[in-house]
Amino acid sequence: MHVVADTDQLIADGVITQPQADEIRARARDTMVTLAVNTLLCAGIIAATAGFIFWLADALSVAVLGGLMLAGGITILTRGSDNFAMFGNASALIGAGMLIGGAAAELLNKYDDIAGQVMALGGAVVAGVFAWALRSPKFPAKFVAGSALLMGLALHLGGVAIEMMDHQVTGLPKALLLFYAAALVAVAGWLTDVRLVTALAIVPFAQMLDTGTFYFHAAYVFYSPEPTLSILQMSALIALCLWTARRWPPRHGRHALIAMMLAFVVANLCALVGSLWGDVVGQTMWGPGRWSRSEYDDWEDYQAARDAFEAQALVISEHVFSVLWAVVLIALAIWAAHSNRRGLFNAAITFGAIHVYTQFYESFFDEPLAYVIGGLAAIPLAWGMWRLNKWFVATRDTA
Repeated sequence: MHVVADTDQLIADGVITQPQADEIRARARDTMVTLAVNTLLCAGIIAATAGFIFWLADALSVAVLGGLMLAGGITILTRGSDNFAMFGNASALIGAGMLIGGAAAELLNKYDDIAGQVMALGGAVVAGVFAWALRSPKFPAKFVAGSALLMGLALHLGGVAIEMMDHQVTGLPKALLLFYAAALVAVAGWLTDVRLVTALAIVPFAQMLDTGTFYFHAAYVFYSPEPTLSILQMSALIALCLWTARRWPPRHGRHALIAMMLAFVVANLCALVGSLWGDVVGQTMWGPGRWSRSEYDDWEDYQAARDAFEAQALVISEHVFSVLWAVVLIALAIWAAHSNRRGLFNAAITFGAIHVYTQFYESFFDEPLAYVIGGLAAIPLAWGMWRLNKWFVATRDTA
């Protein structure tokens, strides 16, 4: 477990010695420097790969240069010294990226009728080969293998996405394919031990119920057509991740916890949507869905179908959503503080502030009595939290 502690205060309290504090600081610094170096290296590799593909703009030239750079990188890694390993990794990955990315660009540009199928199949083969290489003790270039695995996975999922769009896949098949994509990304993150990749699995997982984002000029939009179902979906993932983190080794637990945090963020964003608009549960899943000319003659017919569905569906008003969200955030903040889950605690406090800020303008802008009641209620709540924590500590010490 990663914890935040004041090493100077720990020294003053006699908990650790000065050499121990120096070692903690040195390790923390090394971790940050390694993260910065790897981030810069990966950004440079991605930029150079894309730049070469679009600058050369010729399939043969991209393939030749990519092959030469891949061969040169592997030569450096197998025969060069450790001082030049970074250059070998960069060269090999730029070469592999040019071959894979160049092939995808050529397919999309000239063979778009079969591009999706070839990309899906070819990407699966590339990802499978390098997944085996990554797990094999005989393959020395683990960084190259892991990165090539991710490239192959991106090619495969890109092909699957193209096929989904070409065949206009909707409904349950679409949800299952998105779950498949989320599972593959999560497994790839675990295999490569890169938690950023694991975190990306939340995107297709959330899209199973059409939750997502949109951008237009100077505005970012988060939308969730089924906030209640999405919250239940994310809650199930949170429970699974917490169970995994407690029972599996730390390497697996770290990936489970990052997935848990992203699920918590998405769940709270869905709760924000529900607190503003309420929710007619199932309207877009098994209800009338969205309006389309192919299903409804005019807007009045669609509205009539919506009204009929709403009359027999579970309807949660925005006011009920707001209260329930506030109660859950308070409970989670207390539990996170007691269990020393700083990330979850910070997220709960952040969304609590967002909730208060939103409701200030939506509901209580001109109701000063609401602030009096809320402020006075917070005082005994804080006292109760303090007493509860003392009881937990006493129980733990007795045990």
